[in-house]
Amino acid sequence: MRAYDIIEKKKLGHTLTALELQFLIQGYVSGRIPDYQMAAFAMAVYFQGMNDEETAELTLEMMCSGDVMDLSPIQGIKVDKHSTGGVGDKTTMVIGPIAAACGLKVAKMSGRGLGHTGGTLDKLEAIPGLTTALSMERFYEIVNRVGFCIAGQTGNLVPADKKLYALRDVTATVDSMPLIASSVMSKKLAASCDAIVLDVKAGSGAFMKTAEDAVALAGKMVAIGEHAGRRTAALITNMDLPLGNTIGNALEVQEAVMTLKGQGPDDFTELCYCLAANMLYLADMGNLPECKRKARRAVESGRALHVFADMVEAQGGDPSYIYEPERFVPAAFHREVISPAGGWISHMDTESCGIAAVLLGAGRNTKEDQIDSAAGIRLFKKTGDRVSKGEPLAVLYAEKEALLDDAEDKFLRAVSVSENSPVTEPLIIARVDKNGIARY
Repeated sequence: MRAYDIIEKKKLGHTLTALELQFLIQGYVSGRIPDYQMAAFAMAVYFQGMNDEETAELTLEMMCSGDVMDLSPIQGIKVDKHSTGGVGDKTTMVIGPIAAACGLKVAKMSGRGLGHTGGTLDKLEAIPGLTTALSMERFYEIVNRVGFCIAGQTGNLVPADKKLYALRDVTATVDSMPLIASSVMSKKLAASCDAIVLDVKAGSGAFMKTAEDAVALAGKMVAIGEHAGRRTAALITNMDLPLGNTIGNALEVQEAVMTLKGQGPDDFTELCYCLAANMLYLADMGNLPECKRKARRAVESGRALHVFADMVEAQGGDPSYIYEPERFVPAAFHREVISPAGGWISHMDTESCGIAAVLLGAGRNTKEDQIDSAAGIRLFKKTGDRVSKGEPLAVLYAEKEALLDDAEDKFLRAVSVSENSPVTEPLIIARVDKNGIARY
């Protein structure tokens, strides 16, 4: 078998076998197959695509290229959730405690933020004392005792994806649907949970700019999960505006806590209940309406808030910040962003809103950048809201006053005001599972 022949076969649009994909991935990880041949393969996939079975086999080979987590020491049904990334997306800090309060085990490996999207680890580490660098033994112990734990990715998980993603990044093949799906799902499968709920974003702040593309990606990822024996479902959600009313690490933790107290923004609260309901549904805890009611009761009873506080304390953090979120220290400087015109907020470029937060110090442009936990944006107005000229749209927070000017300019350019009320997409656009697509 030769890499050349496999590349040629895919270039002509033929279906690759599991053995051919195994040869390719194992050879690439070991160094026998060079970057230039793998780049040619990625471009062939970009133009010719892959069917669901091919994509699933590619994913399994990538998963098996390194360590696979052993979650057998964790008792109970283990459910994972993955978001394809967005601005203001703090759902893990809410739905994890809700699911755990309902009896599931949520053993979450998360990453850091890069570019306009934030990372769950960075947000959690805004809580004084909290660490996400845990041994596997400690990770197991916290999940078994509390029901929920978030740790940084450890070990040699999916080295094939690390190599292939870096190659795709410089060969214009990042936006290949089969390669995106296999990249995401290889890591999810290596995490070894029993069921997976996917939050696939669509819109200006997402990688998938249209709902149609997001549905197609979700379909591929659901097919991969089911092929691997994991119950999988996806929600297609709107990222044409930031999620909730905050962007930035400590600000988002505060908002997550307020949501667990039953006082969060309506859009964010609704999404959290729907995602948590799907986690419970995949664990056979009732139909979707019943599971949503269970999720709501976990918040209303205070159980979910207590789970989050217990997790924070178990990971070395100060739980008083969960019971008293006003303890988070605000940034040294702030500035209100004033609307230059009256009318309706007709559009928000969500990616630009995220970049404005990065300019304030809330995110990274490179992996080496340090972030400022207190920096960020609190939104007063979003798409579909009425606004008067001179009314505040948002307030910006930064530790250095000089950072406010560029961020204000970026934010103002992201917001469009018109005379007419806009037509907006619903927050949850569709649900995808093995049975197909259901519109919300």
